[in-house]
Amino acid sequence: MNTSNTEAKPARYYRVKDIVGDVKNGIPAIIPISKTAWYRGIREGKYPKPVKLSERTSAWRSTDIDALVERINNQSQEA
Repeated sequence: MNTSNTEAKPARYYRVKDIVGDVKNGIPAIIPISKTAWYRGIREGKYPKPVKLSERTSAWRSTDIDALVERINNQSQEA
């Protein structure tokens, strides 16, 4: 039996309101910026591109968002 501590996390996806927050619905932001700034950052290559779950549904992999948060935290510690 392999009892490794490096178990893979289950796949999870975030919608845009989960990432930038939604005050009206009480969803706290992971990255506190506006939707406009979020989509601009995607176009500029600053933020990860979404995954199409269906024709009208896009989401972001939790691993991509976790990596982005880590990168932002590292940059702020260097400054």
